[in-house]
Amino acid sequence: MEGRYVSQKISKVRWRPVSGSSLQSPECFATGSWDSEQNKVCLWVTGEMENTKPDQLFLDDPKPVCAIDHNGDVMDLQFLDQERIITASSTGSVTVFRHHLNSETLSVLQRWERAHYHSHGSAPCTSLVCDGPEIITVGEDGRINHFQADRKEPVRTIDNADSSSLNAVTFLRTTELLTVNSIGQLKIWDFRQPGNKPSQIYSLTGERVPLHCVDRHPNQQHIVGTGGQDGTLCIWDVRQGSIPISLLDAHSAEMWEVHFHPSNPDHVFTCSEDGSLWHWNASVITPDLPSFLQQGRRNFSLNSTVPHAEMNQSVSSAWLTMDAAKGRVDIDNLLSAYVLSVNSLDVVGEHLVCGTDAEAIYMTSNLEL
Repeated sequence: MEGRYVSQKISKVRWRPVSGSSLQSPECFATGSWDSEQNKVCLWVTGEMENTKPDQLFLDDPKPVCAIDHNGDVMDLQFLDQERIITASSTGSVTVFRHHLNSETLSVLQRWERAHYHSHGSAPCTSLVCDGPEIITVGEDGRINHFQADRKEPVRTIDNADSSSLNAVTFLRTTELLTVNSIGQLKIWDFRQPGNKPSQIYSLTGERVPLHCVDRHPNQQHIVGTGGQDGTLCIWDVRQGSIPISLLDAHSAEMWEVHFHPSNPDHVFTCSEDGSLWHWNASVITPDLPSFLQQGRRNFSLNSTVPHAEMNQSVSSAWLTMDAAKGRVDIDNLLSAYVLSVNSLDVVGEHLVCGTDAEAIYMTSNLEL
């Protein structure tokens, strides 16, 4: 399968937000690189789609628009809005870049140099999430920072949020964060509360498998997907700890990203060190077809003040109704016969883009949803 060679290993890729109608197709995306003497942040535009096959992942020959040097590996990358991009660096810094539309250039607007650090030196900033001007970063130092795009000083820092590396972060709600760490824990943080303690802690019983990625269901905020070192896709219901949790045997190596489709969340996309890019479809759960996928039920330890009797036992998503003995999720590997790591993906509508260690970008504009 052919790909667009980009001469750098791609660690992160994100579509630029589309203005106006949500039905409009995305036309621009950003990439960040890693493991190069000089890493870069690049912007790309896509061309017209022609002669495509419905069942084939193809590259629509994206064209580079502009690029800028980046200090350290790009550990995470998000669009703050249509003109601003924010990155997390292996050096511990967090940088806001601006895309100047008139000159088609990128420049540095703001940089927090030592957002993450150890006493003996820098610590990688592993993940970030943004909502309007609000920016949250986490790192290998176990620190959580709350920045605002136009302020030099952090709004708040939780210095000892975690004794292990925080590997990913997302918003659960406007004032609540959700983090995953290197000892298999998922934690909720309420920014309305003082102190450095999470409001809830979840972990699979007996498991210490590092979690690398997390994403929240776009419509039902209590449903969360995680992936980690063992390649397993975990679906959590953070309202309660007593209901079954779905564990789906997935990739044969580390899962680097998990994404619910933003408008069709019965569809989930994951990518892995093993070179696979999977499309999971829970809307067509089939009871009788043979499959190598297994769903299991495991209890997980929940530190919660909610009494068991008050917990809501209703299920509200296909991801929470899979029967351990019968249900099988339909999956499709979008990159067959691939060998190098697929590090990042992003999906909007029928459009998916992914970045790899083969120094190539792959795209499709005809996902079957």
